[in-house]
Formats: sequence, C-alpha cells, structure tokens
Amino acid sequence: MFKNNKYPKTLLLSAAFGAVSMGLSLQASADQYSDAAEKWVNNEFKKSTLTKEQQMKEMAWFTKAAESFRGMEINVVSETIATHEYESSVLAKAFSEITGIKLTHTLIQEGDVIEKLQTQMQSGRNIYDGYVNDSDLIGTHVRYGKVVAVEDIMNGEGKDFTLPTLDLEDFIGLDFTTGPDGKLYQLPTQQFANLYWFRADWFEREDLKKQFKDIYGYELGVPVNWSAYEDIAEFFSVHVKEIDGKKVYGHMDYGKKDPSLGWRFTDAWFSMAGAGDKGLPNGLPVDEWGVRVEDCHPVGSDVSRGGATNSPAAVYATEKYVDWMGKYAPPEATGMTFSESGPVPAQGNVAQQIFWYTAFTASMIEEGLPVVNEEGLPKWRMAPSPRGPYWEEGMKLGYQDVGSWTFLSSTPEKRRLAAWLYAQFTVSKTVSLEKLVAGLTPIRNSDINSDVMTEMAPKLGGLVEFYRSPARVQWTPTGTNIPDYPKMAQLWWQYVAQAASGEATAQEALDGLAKAQDRVMERLERANILATCAPKLNEPRDPQYWFDQPGAPKPKLSNEKVQGKTVSYDDLIKTWEDERES
Repeated sequence: MFKNNKYPKTLLLSAAFGAVSMGLSLQASADQYSDAAEKWVNNEFKKSTLTKEQQMKEMAWFTKAAESFRGMEINVVSETIATHEYESSVLAKAFSEITGIKLTHTLIQEGDVIEKLQTQMQSGRNIYDGYVNDSDLIGTHVRYGKVVAVEDIMNGEGKDFTLPTLDLEDFIGLDFTTGPDGKLYQLPTQQFANLYWFRADWFEREDLKKQFKDIYGYELGVPVNWSAYEDIAEFFSVHVKEIDGKKVYGHMDYGKKDPSLGWRFTDAWFSMAGAGDKGLPNGLPVDEWGVRVEDCHPVGSDVSRGGATNSPAAVYATEKYVDWMGKYAPPEATGMTFSESGPVPAQGNVAQQIFWYTAFTASMIEEGLPVVNEEGLPKWRMAPSPRGPYWEEGMKLGYQDVGSWTFLSSTPEKRRLAAWLYAQFTVSKTVSLEKLVAGLTPIRNSDINSDVMTEMAPKLGGLVEFYRSPARVQWTPTGTNIPDYPKMAQLWWQYVAQAASGEATAQEALDGLAKAQDRVMERLERANILATCAPKLNEPRDPQYWFDQPGAPKPKLSNEKVQGKTVSYDDLIKTWEDERES
C-alpha cells in the first residue's frame, strides 16, 4: 500500500506516532494549566464575589488567551506596599502557572518607579513591560504621548486579549485615570486614601470629654474643621500631657527634607485647607496644587498668573503644618520621613493625626499593639479629614493614591499585550477580593460591598465604612492640570523644607515654589515637546485682579480661626448609612 508513496513507511509511521504524541502533549499541556488554575482557586483564591465555576471559567480564559505568549519572560514593576507584595509573591506565580508566561513582578521604591518610567519615556528603551504607576501622572501621560491608553489597547491591538469579565463599571477609580479627552489611560490596581485618624478610646473617656468641654466649650469628637483639630491637638499635648503614666501628643506628622515631604503637600494638603476651586475629581480651573488651566492648557501657579500655589489659603495651610508640628507633635517628627513616621501612632502615644494614609491599616491592627484591645479590635478609628476655613462645599477634601497599570508605546507590542494579560489578572474578580484582604486597598465596588468585608469591618477601624460611604468621592489623586508630574513634584519638598526648617516664612517659600513651577511650565511651552494641552502661561498682573474674581485664588480671610466644630463618630457613620440608603 506504500508502494507509490514518496515517503518511506518508517517515516510515515514515525509521523503518525508523532502526531499522536503531539496530541497527547497538547492535552497534557492543557491539563497542566487547568490543573494549576484549580489548585490556585481551591487553595488561594477562596474569597471571591464569583462562584468557583465562574472563577474557573475566568481562569480558563486567561490560559487560552495566553497561548501565543507562552514561554515569554515578562517583567513588570511597582512600588513596595502590601498590595503589590501580594501581587509579586502570589499573583505573579499563579499567573505564570496558569498561563505559561514567565512573569516577574519587581518591587522598588515609588521614586525609583517614576525614575525608570521617565528613563524609558525619554530613551525609548524598553526597561519594563508594564508599570504600576500612580494616577498622579495622568496629566503627564496625556500630554507627552508616550503612553498607550488602556482604552486604545482594549479597542485595538488588545481587543482579543481583553477579559470579557473585566467589568470596568465595577471599578471605583476610573475617573482618576481618565484624561480630559474622556479616554481611559490607566487601569487601577490599588487605592488608599489619607484620612483623619484618632484614638476613639480616649475620645470616649468621660473625664477627658468633661475636661475638653470645660476648656473649649464644645464636645470632644471627630473634628469637622481645622480649628477643632487644633484645639484637640493642644488639649492632649498641653492639658492632658499623660495617659496611664505615658506622655501623649495631640498631633503627628513628619518634616525631614526628603522627597516624601513633597508628597505630604502635593497629596492634597492645600485642598484640605480650601485653596483650590470647586469641582470633582479636581478643582477647576484651579486645582489642589494651585495650578490654573484654561481649555486644558496650564496658565500659571503664581497668584499673579491666576494660580493659588502661593495664595493666602496655601500660606495658611503651610503655616498650620509648621505650627502644629512644632507645638503638638513628638519632637522627633521633624526629622522623620513618610515611611519612618507611619508606624508611630501604633506605638500608642498619639491622640490624632490629620493626615494618615489608610495603607498603614494592616500594620495598625496586629495583635499585641498598644492600639489594639484584648479582643483584637482597634482602639482607634479613621474618619473624614477636617477642612480648613477656605474650604467650600463641592471641593475635594483629601488625597487618594490610585496605583494603576500603565503601558508605554516603547514596549514591543507582543510584550505589552502579555503584560496587559497579567494586569487584568491582578484585578480580575477571581483574585481581587483576596488581594483586598491582603493589602486593604480596594478597587472594586463588588469587593467593598461583599459579605467578607462586612465581616472584617469591625477590625478595620472605619475603612470599610469610609469606602462604602458617599463621602469617598471627595478623596482624589492629583489631576490632569499638572503637565509634568516628575519635574514639578520634585520642587515641592525643596521649598516646603525651607518653611519647615524656619529658613524662610511660609509666604517666602511658596512664592519661590510658585515661580519655580511656572518656570518649568514656561520651558515646556517653549520646547514645544508636548503632544497636546501644552502650557500657555498668563502674563503676570496685579494679584488683586485675581482676588477680585470668583473662586481661587481666594483673598485672605479676616478670621482664619473660626469656631471649632466636632461630630460624634457614631453620628457620622449613621449619616453615611442614611445617605447610602437614600
């Protein structure tokens, strides 16, 4: 029967056996990935808003979508926080086993992430295939044209590699990663806010409540405004002084001349005081950095150009920062950085902190800490930050960090798409609830409102209540007004440090900062290197002209120390619940 065949019998038999072998190999390969998915779903991803059947279906999609990338080695990077540690140690391994893509998720400091990102943007050399980059750079990404917008990936090259169950409507942070053109540029993978933190057990003591009311004439409670925060800080530092034989302080902060001092301010300190304009997620035309935009073009940050970086409200905010740290914080606070100051409230001698990142929640609920009771419940609570006298209804009230997946055009397309698969894996409903439990940085409504988080809520000191509340929309990241975040952010710590150290007055330091920011924007305008929405600086004019206009920059108030106002924490939570139900 093989007489007229051009191939020898042995070769045909070999080919036949090879085909059978290949079929068995493919089947074994398929079993390998489905077995891995089942192992991970059963052993690690037990908490999910999906059923196990839905989880397995979602994982099967990843296995199938990854076929053409199998065997590739992909590298992504993020800053080092608990959420990303979970991604790096758990999710990267799970993804590799379920897809066959060898994924390495590197953890470095936030400043280093931005440096690597800048280097790749400027050189065009691919350093990482994907970045978890704060949405604070949204204005940079929109203008420089170096980022491939997530929306363009989903509608273009990555259309067949976009998870059908991604469910963008379930994400709580998409407003922050959307450009002025309405396009989605980045995909959130973690979020945390800076809120007010206080020792609820101390605030509930009858002797302290009576002493406070006798001195200040109103109830000790969650401060609604900065005047009340200041009174409470003075009360614990000056009048109470000691609790259970231990010296206590009414305030905590940090002030070392370090890049993190810049974040302390750009993370919405001026907006808390009320320096910017109304509008969410960021004030328009003047945002929380004091930068004014007109038709998406930044026109200045100095008050002479219509900005508010050195306005009376910004000066007030800076003076309060310096004043409170000197009077009411532990003496070592002035020499601390962000990371060094974070654990201090857990030591048990701080009554309140106006500017506390919820990323520290996990480290504040460990058993045995002075701020955790015998039942393992926190003695502290978090609540909305108090607002300064320049704040008006309709303004943002604080900062929210939104670490988001970001992809650069200089990354080869196939590598970018493989990284896009991993990015979706880290936010998929199969894994997102377990990731939330591990890092406490929510990104999905479905996870926040899950039974799992309801059960955890009593141990988290108000985190779940805050993220379920209508108030959360007032906490937002840096917005689209900032044309070059890396260049402009590095100015802040240098000038704020002048005020913090007493080298300059708050007004002098902010005058210098405003002019420095305007010089950066002026250079960007002249260089003509931005793809869109480039700065077009206003000509300087008498600041009084701008003070006479509605909104920011706002003229100096005749009385910045208004009557202190507080609210009961229980009443605050009840208000949130009522608003949700209505």
